[in-house]
Amino acid sequence: MSNFEVLFDYIQEISGKLLSEEDKHLLMEHFKPKKLRKRQYFLEEGDVCKYIGFIVKGSARTFTVDEKGHEHILKLSLENWWLADFESFYLLTPSRFNIEALEELEVLQSTNAQIEDFLKDIPAFSAMAKKISQNYTIANQKRMQTAMSYTAEERYEDLINNYPQFLQRFPQNMIASYLGLSPETLSRLKKNSFK
Repeated sequence: MSNFEVLFDYIQEISGKLLSEEDKHLLMEHFKPKKLRKRQYFLEEGDVCKYIGFIVKGSARTFTVDEKGHEHILKLSLENWWLADFESFYLLTPSRFNIEALEELEVLQSTNAQIEDFLKDIPAFSAMAKKISQNYTIANQKRMQTAMSYTAEERYEDLINNYPQFLQRFPQNMIASYLGLSPETLSRLKKNSFK
């Protein structure tokens, strides 16, 4: 299956609408394939996020580094997820984040102007974007609530229940950072969950 077939299937599944041949041609014309090596950056802090990327293969992390040099992971991303700093992408402001490939990464990327055209011209793309926006808002709300009011054990349980694939795909130190825990605390939680 080609990279574009993966994207087409995703759009149709999320939107519940079919793409016409003309829609597919338009998407193929304006989404550009890009490959990144492991550890290569899709976006670096201080740069404007000029592209949004759809992950066809691989994984990535969105993170920031504080003044003490500690990394804080905001998002872990896998296949069929979108990569971007949305604030920077839509407002064309410098990003506060880094987005790094954690494995060999294949993305289909497009610009803000092209995405705006897709939203106007492709009903399935517009419906997909609306659904993703709703899901993203809900996920962010849940993540904030989890970070503010869940115990370490509850955060770990929530991750296991909602993103079990993270445990197979990401190193323990990154999962700890994503959960706002020390690697030692995560190790203890994992050990206790197997008892």
